Amino acid sequence: MLNRAAIAPVNDALLADFELMEQYASAAYCWTNFNSPGNQIKCNDGTCPLVQAANATSVVEYNRSFLRSYSDLATDVTGFVALDPTNELIVVSFRGSVSIQNWITNIDFKAVSTNLCSGCTAHRGFYQSWLDSRSAVTATVNSLVAANPRYKVITTGHSLGGAIATLAAADLRNSGYPVALYSFGSPRVSSSKLANYITAQPGGNYRITHWNDPVPNIPPILMNFAHVSPEYYINRPNHQVVKATDFKIYEGATNMKGNAAWLFTDILAHLWYFGSFPMKCQI
Repeated sequence: MLNRAAIAPVNDALLADFELMEQYASAAYCWTNFNSPGNQIKCNDGTCPLVQAANATSVVEYNRSFLRSYSDLATDVTGFVALDPTNELIVVSFRGSVSIQNWITNIDFKAVSTNLCSGCTAHRGFYQSWLDSRSAVTATVNSLVAANPRYKVITTGHSLGGAIATLAAADLRNSGYPVALYSFGSPRVSSSKLANYITAQPGGNYRITHWNDPVPNIPPILMNFAHVSPEYYINRPNHQVVKATDFKIYEGATNMKGNAAWLFTDILAHLWYFGSFPMKCQI
């Protein structure tokens, strides 16, 4: 568990970071951001104005299967690595579930061994998604860090994307980068041993959940799945402006407070964090 001093309270500055990272997570859904490496990151439905204002460009994009009936990668893991010169960031963003391959990945609950820490297991579908994108991501991050040593490395994603971002952060941290992780509505990713390992790594974990979103409650704890700590819980219903005071922070890999306390859930809460996620970007 993180020391209390290491857990950042939500103030206006951290809220601004959350909003920027949410927009990077949103941008991973836009097909223009995974079929044209080298271009400026844009959202054609207006959901990532902060990213566009930062003049961020994609350096590498993985999986360009959007206009085909099959994927380059078995898991259809999709996203980009972006260079943000305004905020001095290297951002690794993963898309949430869109394709049939993504949904098959989601339900591949089998626990498999990882090389992230000794005796640590993870959800097979999520871990394979990271392995499918790992070579492209790590080579790009290595190159960008060498060229921009002052820049901070970030991983982010919504839903499935948040799960992959969690494993990506763990692996990149093992390579020596103090990666900051921002996930939105991520499902449980791993065993408690790996979750606790990731929690204790340097860089900062910001696992953001919202109201009665059902997705963070799968796979179930009874199947030996756990969350990275802490949880930044948005205690605010759908379609309302989120303020710094709306966050509650809960610690523990298997805490049953915050999002996990709900008996009745609503899938619409999964699509609303600081605004609806950009389904129009996929058209």
